[in-house]
Amino acid sequence: MAFDFLTTKKNLPVLGVGLGLRRELAHETFNNADKIDWLELVPENYMDLGGMARERLEQANSAFPLVTHGVNLSIGSTDPLSETYLKSLKKLLDTIDAPWFSDHLCFTSIGGHYLHDLLPLPASKEAIQHVVKRIKIVQDCIERPLLLENISYYMNMPGSELTEVQFLSDVLEKADCGLLLDVNNVYVNSINHNFDPYKYLNALPIERTVQMHVAGHSHGEEMIIDTHGNPVIEPVFELLDYVLARVPVNAVMLERDQNYPEFSEILDELHQIRTIAANYQPRLANLKPGSTCASTSETEQASPSSEMTPDRDRDGHDADVIRMNSDTKRLVKRGARA
Repeated sequence: MAFDFLTTKKNLPVLGVGLGLRRELAHETFNNADKIDWLELVPENYMDLGGMARERLEQANSAFPLVTHGVNLSIGSTDPLSETYLKSLKKLLDTIDAPWFSDHLCFTSIGGHYLHDLLPLPASKEAIQHVVKRIKIVQDCIERPLLLENISYYMNMPGSELTEVQFLSDVLEKADCGLLLDVNNVYVNSINHNFDPYKYLNALPIERTVQMHVAGHSHGEEMIIDTHGNPVIEPVFELLDYVLARVPVNAVMLERDQNYPEFSEILDELHQIRTIAANYQPRLANLKPGSTCASTSETEQASPSSEMTPDRDRDGHDADVIRMNSDTKRLVKRGARA
């Protein structure tokens, strides 16, 4: 199934401000459906499963729009794509009628062994060609737009020829797929690898952004770690603000995967995201569960975001993923604005 992604994006629904469906938070999530527009779920936790997982999925599907964010696609691996996995994923996506699906620009398996982490690819032209071919196969199989997320990474892989932003941009444009933009990952990487996060955002084909992730992180002795286990800090909210001022997006999601606080704190962060969105994209901010989904093209017509033109500067989970976690040791200063 061929996609002209930017044309397809105009017809995707605007879901609003959402939350990840987590077993530990499910009861309170369902009880606060009036404050949450949609849910993102990890498909590997629900594919071909019955019992309580199936019941939770059915309850979520009856109350919220749903999309999936996978961890096992392993789009960058040299292992063959799993036909069994793709068939099960498509069946789930058909069941929940998801408008798109997402995974990470990484590899999670090699030689048939699952590595329990999201590992970066060498930023090389060869890797781009390899990944682009696999993305096209996956989109043809699933028959929905695929979004790839920019991951957090803690080393530069041998064999890299490009910067991370050049690599990500080339993959997105040559595969003609969408971006799930995680602004916490941008912040974490900017601190750990010493680059300006705003220049990074300006260098992306940001018009391909359909969904965004907002999350917290932890501080180690030598770097900060994307743990989804702490409150979102102000510099990450500022990156969200920067993006929403420049390009219409269809959905923004708060990630919280461990160290769960009182649910009122999660609702406060959702409200803060909604407040930022309201400054630029009222439909994204105000869409409520049960209301008619607006398409991106309708949002562009009804919102000041219709005049957004992204700056370009080319020079410049859950499901068995093991996330590092360490005690806070130091404060990290925010990267300068471009």
